[in-house]
Amino acid sequence: MTPGNPDGSPHVEEHVSTATTTADPAAHEAHVQLEREIALLLRRARAIQGRLAGELHSGLDGAAYGLLVLLDDAGPLRASDVVVRLGLDKSTVSRQVASLVDAGLVDRVADPDDGRAQVLSTSAEGHRRLSEIRDARRARWEADLADWPTDDVAALGSLLGRLNRLGEAREAQMGTPTQG
Repeated sequence: MTPGNPDGSPHVEEHVSTATTTADPAAHEAHVQLEREIALLLRRARAIQGRLAGELHSGLDGAAYGLLVLLDDAGPLRASDVVVRLGLDKSTVSRQVASLVDAGLVDRVADPDDGRAQVLSTSAEGHRRLSEIRDARRARWEADLADWPTDDVAALGSLLGRLNRLGEAREAQMGTPTQG
């Protein structure tokens, strides 16, 4: 684990002054709790992503699942665009693409604009299987949050959306790739 990063990921954020956190202890504690809960959420998400990849096809890892989701949501994409969007190195993406193509979940064709490049898209089978998993996950969320008021579920979705847009804006400012 990296110090100050309970999720174990490398610390890449630029230095942020803590002067404002010491002025308001309650605000500081709220941010500490937020960081802790998001780190836990990210660890659980990585573990779930690995399990879901196995549900798609035995032998796939979590990164392949994330790549398939990206293609299903944003594709078709050139292989080079997948590298940029996922922030992974070319060889890692190449291995993941090969495993997804071998499993029949992704189609790979030559780019009509540049025959040297490849365009990737979710195959019909890949889309079908991914949709089944996503539907099951959504049903699980609905069951898990059945006791929550609809307004709370909507507020959580909205707040997470705001947090994601903030992260995307920071990544764009720093020139860091985003995930989808």
